[in-house]
Amino acid sequence: MSYTVAAGVGVVGALLLDLVVLGTRLVLGRVFWVTYPIVLAGQLLSNGVLTGRRIVRYDPHAIIGLRVAYAPVEDLAFGFALVLTALAIWVRLGPRRPFDGPPAPPGPPAPPRR
Repeated sequence: MSYTVAAGVGVVGALLLDLVVLGTRLVLGRVFWVTYPIVLAGQLLSNGVLTGRRIVRYDPHAIIGLRVAYAPVEDLAFGFALVLTALAIWVRLGPRRPFDGPPAPPGPPAPPRR
């Protein structure tokens, strides 16, 4: 299986997990798309250093060859799938109620009821 196919399967799997399996529907919300460029910038920076300095090299037969700031598009797709999967699981397993702050410190015991 080529890296292109694996990245495509990863994106489709992450979308199905988000939209169907877990029902978190993160990709349908504005917050995800407003904050995703922050993750993407970090990914492009680190990937640019690693691939631009040839620390990491790709078999030209395993990728389609299209790059963004030295990063193969497959890396960007795979990164998207990883981030979406992690966030969808995080949201699904997270608390169902809003966070009200830390618990109150323990006080004196309540008087016994009569």
